[in-house]
Amino acid sequence: MEQSFHCRHGKAYLFNHATNISVGDEEERVLFSGMHTVADIFCCCCGQNVGWKYVVAQEKTQKYKEGKFVLERGRIADGTDLEFYVDTRPSGSDADDS
Repeated sequence: MEQSFHCRHGKAYLFNHATNISVGDEEERVLFSGMHTVADIFCCCCGQNVGWKYVVAQEKTQKYKEGKFVLERGRIADGTDLEFYVDTRPSGSDADDS
């Protein structure tokens, strides 16, 4: 899991795989790290946008993101004061490259 990801709404996490989602249409988007082709991802249960999938990165230094998923913490937490849990086992997330 990449620890230093941020989005408009706060913290975000990069994963190799995501489950229980549907993938929207691809579009060009300028993100903090440059131009990317991305597709929004949605919760398959409630339909809420929970992040995006990197399809194509324009810059060589960003190619490692291709095919990976960003989940925005603020969009997957329920907004209560309950502890937030992200499974960081190597088999289910992206190892930190830095």
